[in-house]
Amino acid sequence: MGLEAVVNEIREKGRKEVEAIRAETRTDVEEILKDAQTRAAGIKASAQEEADRAATHIINQEASAANLVVKRQVLNAQKTLLDQVYSASLTAIGDLPAEFQEKALTALLKRAVKEIKKGVVHANERDTPVVEAIISQTKTLSGYTVGAPVDIPGGIIVESNDGELQIDYSYRTFLDEIWESGLKDASDILFK
Repeated sequence: MGLEAVVNEIREKGRKEVEAIRAETRTDVEEILKDAQTRAAGIKASAQEEADRAATHIINQEASAANLVVKRQVLNAQKTLLDQVYSASLTAIGDLPAEFQEKALTALLKRAVKEIKKGVVHANERDTPVVEAIISQTKTLSGYTVGAPVDIPGGIIVESNDGELQIDYSYRTFLDEIWESGLKDASDILFK
């Protein structure tokens, strides 16, 4: 064998070894890339799940906040409407005919005299002459005098002569009692 044959044999052997190393490297690179792609896909899926959870949480929070705002606005509107109904009721009671007012004031005075025998009766400016007439015409009310007019929509306020006891039989007081006890029923009727 000549020198050239030996060199060719060494070259061939080197070339085969280079190809084997390249093939092994290609296999290693493909495995590394495959593992990297698998890990990247896992990381991407995990990140997507976390983003979806965060988005759902934010959407739920915003929906809850919006629902609260709407509920607050509805409740405020209902309260405004109830306040209007209350005011209209108070006005309507005060605007009832004079004969009703006289009967109501007479009944309230007879009720008050059971608790306070002698005292001062206060009424609004419109009803003061009616109260004076009732007191002067009713013997059981002889212990009463008429006091200065007060700012009430109707009814009376009776104060004992010593000022220690006061009974509020104003229409507003009666309406407040009825309003408190019937508010839920009124709300149910109005807002269902």
